[in-house]
Amino acid sequence: MRRVLVRLRQVGGFTGAVSSVRAVRMDMVVDNLGVARGGVTVLEGVSFRLAPGQVLVLRGPNGIGKTTLLRTLAGLQPAVGGRVEAGEVAYAGHADGVKAMLTVAENLGFWASVHGVQVVEAALGAMNLGALRHRRGADLSAGQKRRLGLARLLVTGRKLWLLDEPTVSLDTASVALFGSVLRAHLGQGGAALIATHIDLGLPEACDLDLTPYKAVQPTLDEVFG
Repeated sequence: MRRVLVRLRQVGGFTGAVSSVRAVRMDMVVDNLGVARGGVTVLEGVSFRLAPGQVLVLRGPNGIGKTTLLRTLAGLQPAVGGRVEAGEVAYAGHADGVKAMLTVAENLGFWASVHGVQVVEAALGAMNLGALRHRRGADLSAGQKRRLGLARLLVTGRKLWLLDEPTVSLDTASVALFGSVLRAHLGQGGAALIATHIDLGLPEACDLDLTPYKAVQPTLDEVFG
Protein backbone atom coordinates (compact mmCIF):
# COMPACT_ATOMS: atom_id res chain seq x y z
CA MET A 1 0.00 0.00 0.00
CA ARG A 2 1.20 3.50 -0.78
CA ARG A 3 1.35 6.12 1.92
CA VAL A 4 -1.55 8.57 2.02
CA LEU A 5 -0.01 11.89 1.02
CA VAL A 6 -2.07 14.23 3.13
CA ARG A 7 -1.56 16.29 6.25
CA LEU A 8 -4.73 17.16 8.16
CA ARG A 9 -5.78 19.81 10.63
CA GLN A 10 -9.28 20.05 12.05
CA VAL A 11 -10.99 23.15 13.41
CA GLY A 12 -14.33 22.65 15.11
CA GLY A 13 -15.94 20.23 12.67
CA PHE A 14 -14.46 21.57 9.45
CA THR A 15 -11.33 19.81 8.32
CA GLY A 16 -8.57 21.44 6.34
CA ALA A 17 -6.49 19.10 4.22
CA VAL A 18 -3.16 20.46 3.00
CA SER A 19 -1.35 18.50 0.31
CA SER A 20 2.16 17.36 1.12
CA VAL A 21 3.00 17.97 -2.54
CA ARG A 22 1.79 21.56 -2.85
CA ALA A 23 0.67 23.98 -0.13
CA VAL A 24 -2.15 25.42 -2.24
CA ARG A 25 -4.18 23.67 -4.91
CA MET A 26 -7.70 23.93 -6.25
CA ASP A 27 -8.43 20.28 -7.04
CA MET A 28 -8.47 16.88 -5.35
CA VAL A 29 -6.69 13.81 -6.70
CA VAL A 30 -7.55 10.43 -5.18
CA ASP A 31 -5.56 7.40 -6.30
CA ASN A 32 -6.02 3.76 -5.25
CA LEU A 33 -7.60 4.78 -1.93
CA GLY A 34 -8.80 2.19 0.56
CA VAL A 35 -11.19 3.07 3.41
CA ALA A 36 -12.46 1.06 6.35
CA ARG A 37 -15.43 1.06 8.70
CA GLY A 38 -15.10 -0.60 12.08
CA GLY A 39 -11.72 -2.02 11.12
CA VAL A 40 -13.12 -3.71 8.00
CA THR A 41 -12.12 -2.41 4.57
CA VAL A 42 -15.27 -1.42 2.67
CA LEU A 43 -13.82 0.31 -0.40
CA GLU A 44 -10.52 -0.21 -2.16
CA GLY A 45 -8.85 1.16 -5.25
CA VAL A 46 -10.96 4.34 -5.31
CA SER A 47 -9.52 6.74 -7.88
CA PHE A 48 -10.84 10.02 -9.26
CA ARG A 49 -10.02 13.69 -9.77
CA LEU A 50 -12.28 16.50 -8.59
CA ALA A 51 -11.43 19.57 -10.67
CA PRO A 52 -12.42 23.23 -10.15
CA GLY A 53 -16.00 23.84 -11.27
CA GLN A 54 -16.87 20.14 -11.04
CA VAL A 55 -19.39 18.34 -8.84
CA LEU A 56 -19.31 14.57 -8.32
CA VAL A 57 -22.27 12.74 -6.80
CA LEU A 58 -21.46 9.50 -4.98
CA ARG A 59 -23.69 6.62 -6.04
CA GLY A 60 -24.11 3.08 -4.78
CA PRO A 61 -26.37 1.06 -2.47
CA ASN A 62 -26.84 1.97 1.17
CA GLY A 63 -23.92 0.80 3.29
CA ILE A 64 -21.40 0.69 0.48
CA GLY A 65 -19.21 3.31 2.15
CA LYS A 66 -20.18 6.78 0.90
CA THR A 67 -20.04 8.35 4.36
CA THR A 68 -16.87 6.45 5.20
CA LEU A 69 -15.18 7.75 2.05
CA LEU A 70 -16.19 11.35 2.77
CA ARG A 71 -15.02 11.13 6.39
CA THR A 72 -11.71 9.70 5.26
CA LEU A 73 -11.17 12.44 2.69
CA ALA A 74 -12.08 15.02 5.35
CA GLY A 75 -9.39 13.63 7.63
CA LEU A 76 -11.78 12.40 10.32
CA GLN A 77 -10.45 8.85 10.08
CA PRO A 78 -7.33 7.28 8.55
CA ALA A 79 -7.26 5.65 5.14
CA VAL A 80 -6.23 2.03 4.69
CA GLY A 81 -3.90 3.06 1.89
CA GLY A 82 -3.60 4.97 -1.33
CA ARG A 83 -2.90 8.59 -2.18
CA VAL A 84 -4.81 11.84 -1.67
CA GLU A 85 -3.65 15.25 -2.84
CA ALA A 86 -5.94 18.16 -2.06
CA GLY A 87 -6.21 21.75 -1.03
CA GLU A 88 -8.18 22.81 2.03
CA VAL A 89 -11.60 21.20 2.30
CA ALA A 90 -14.83 22.02 4.12
CA TYR A 91 -16.81 19.01 5.32
CA ALA A 92 -20.52 19.07 6.18
CA GLY A 93 -21.70 15.81 7.71
CA HIS A 94 -24.91 14.67 9.35
CA ALA A 95 -24.45 16.92 12.41
CA ASP A 96 -25.22 20.59 11.83
CA GLY A 97 -22.67 21.78 14.39
CA VAL A 98 -24.91 24.66 15.52
CA LYS A 99 -23.95 26.29 18.83
CA ALA A 100 -27.22 26.30 20.77
CA MET A 101 -26.66 29.44 22.86
CA LEU A 102 -25.47 31.62 19.97
CA THR A 103 -27.80 33.36 17.54
CA VAL A 104 -27.78 32.51 13.85
CA ALA A 105 -25.63 35.57 13.09
CA GLU A 106 -23.30 34.83 16.00
CA ASN A 107 -22.85 31.25 14.83
CA LEU A 108 -21.77 32.43 11.40
CA GLY A 109 -19.70 35.25 12.89
CA PHE A 110 -17.79 32.76 15.01
CA TRP A 111 -16.89 30.62 12.00
CA ALA A 112 -16.09 33.67 9.89
CA SER A 113 -13.60 34.80 12.55
CA VAL A 114 -12.02 31.34 12.66
CA HIS A 115 -11.44 31.42 8.90
CA GLY A 116 -10.58 35.10 8.68
CA VAL A 117 -13.35 36.12 6.29
CA GLN A 118 -16.05 38.80 6.39
CA VAL A 119 -18.98 37.30 4.50
CA VAL A 120 -21.58 36.76 7.22
CA GLU A 121 -24.23 38.94 5.58
CA ALA A 122 -23.75 37.22 2.24
CA ALA A 123 -24.09 33.79 3.89
CA LEU A 124 -27.26 34.86 5.73
CA GLY A 125 -28.79 36.02 2.48
CA ALA A 126 -27.69 33.03 0.45
CA MET A 127 -29.47 30.54 2.70
CA ASN A 128 -32.44 32.83 3.47
CA LEU A 129 -31.54 33.25 7.14
CA GLY A 130 -31.79 37.04 7.42
CA ALA A 131 -35.10 36.99 9.29
CA LEU A 132 -33.64 34.48 11.77
CA ARG A 133 -30.38 36.33 12.43
CA HIS A 134 -31.24 37.05 16.10
CA ARG A 135 -32.74 33.62 16.89
CA ARG A 136 -30.70 31.27 19.08
CA GLY A 137 -29.53 27.98 17.65
CA ALA A 138 -31.50 26.12 20.32
CA ASP A 139 -34.74 27.66 19.03
CA LEU A 140 -34.33 26.69 15.39
CA SER A 141 -36.28 23.95 13.64
CA ALA A 142 -34.44 20.99 12.10
CA GLY A 143 -34.66 22.56 8.64
CA GLN A 144 -33.42 25.93 9.90
CA LYS A 145 -30.48 24.29 11.64
CA ARG A 146 -29.61 22.50 8.43
CA ARG A 147 -29.69 25.77 6.46
CA LEU A 148 -27.44 27.36 9.07
CA GLY A 149 -25.08 24.40 8.89
CA LEU A 150 -24.87 24.75 5.12
CA ALA A 151 -24.38 28.52 5.38
CA ARG A 152 -21.22 27.77 7.35
CA LEU A 153 -19.70 26.45 4.14
CA LEU A 154 -19.83 29.97 2.76
CA VAL A 155 -17.76 31.46 5.58
CA THR A 156 -14.89 28.98 5.32
CA GLY A 157 -13.41 30.43 2.16
CA ARG A 158 -12.61 26.88 1.03
CA LYS A 159 -13.05 25.74 -2.54
CA LEU A 160 -13.44 21.98 -1.97
CA TRP A 161 -16.71 20.94 -0.33
CA LEU A 162 -17.37 17.40 0.95
CA LEU A 163 -21.09 17.03 1.63
CA ASP A 164 -22.85 14.07 3.24
CA GLU A 165 -26.62 14.16 2.56
CA PRO A 166 -26.69 17.98 2.74
CA THR A 167 -30.43 18.28 2.04
CA VAL A 168 -31.66 16.20 5.00
CA SER A 169 -34.51 18.07 6.79
CA LEU A 170 -34.82 20.64 3.97
CA ASP A 171 -38.11 21.36 2.23
CA THR A 172 -38.37 21.61 -1.54
CA ALA A 173 -37.75 25.36 -1.62
CA SER A 174 -34.66 25.07 0.58
CA VAL A 175 -33.29 22.24 -1.59
CA ALA A 176 -33.62 24.51 -4.63
CA LEU A 177 -32.00 27.36 -2.67
CA PHE A 178 -29.01 25.21 -1.78
CA GLY A 179 -28.77 24.05 -5.38
CA SER A 180 -28.39 27.70 -6.38
CA VAL A 181 -25.73 28.25 -3.72
CA LEU A 182 -23.84 25.20 -4.95
CA ARG A 183 -24.06 26.33 -8.57
CA ALA A 184 -22.64 29.74 -7.61
CA HIS A 185 -19.82 27.99 -5.74
CA LEU A 186 -18.96 25.99 -8.84
CA GLY A 187 -19.10 29.11 -10.97
CA GLN A 188 -16.48 30.72 -8.74
CA GLY A 189 -14.05 27.86 -9.25
CA GLY A 190 -15.22 25.71 -6.37
CA ALA A 191 -15.83 21.96 -6.44
CA ALA A 192 -17.98 19.52 -4.49
CA LEU A 193 -18.15 15.80 -3.72
CA ILE A 194 -21.64 14.91 -2.53
CA ALA A 195 -23.46 11.89 -1.16
CA THR A 196 -27.14 12.52 -1.81
CA HIS A 197 -30.30 10.77 -3.00
CA ILE A 198 -31.91 14.08 -3.99
CA ASP A 199 -31.78 15.74 -7.40
CA LEU A 200 -30.12 19.11 -6.76
CA GLY A 201 -30.98 20.41 -10.19
CA LEU A 202 -27.38 20.38 -11.39
CA PRO A 203 -27.30 18.94 -14.93
CA GLU A 204 -23.53 19.40 -14.96
CA ALA A 205 -23.08 16.94 -12.08
CA CYS A 206 -21.27 13.66 -12.80
CA ASP A 207 -21.92 10.40 -10.97
CA LEU A 208 -19.18 8.47 -9.20
CA ASP A 209 -20.46 4.92 -8.77
CA LEU A 210 -18.70 3.26 -5.85
CA THR A 211 -19.97 -0.23 -6.66
CA PRO A 212 -16.83 -1.25 -8.62
CA TYR A 213 -14.71 -0.26 -5.61
CA LYS A 214 -16.51 -2.44 -3.07
CA ALA A 215 -13.92 -4.42 -1.15
CA VAL A 216 -14.01 -8.19 -1.45
CA GLN A 217 -14.35 -9.68 2.00
CA PRO A 218 -12.28 -12.77 2.81
CA THR A 219 -14.04 -16.08 3.27
CA LEU A 220 -13.91 -17.97 6.56
CA ASP A 221 -11.47 -20.42 5.01
CA GLU A 222 -9.17 -17.54 4.02
CA VAL A 223 -9.42 -16.01 7.51
CA PHE A 224 -8.76 -19.20 9.45
CA GLY A 225 -6.49 -20.83 6.90
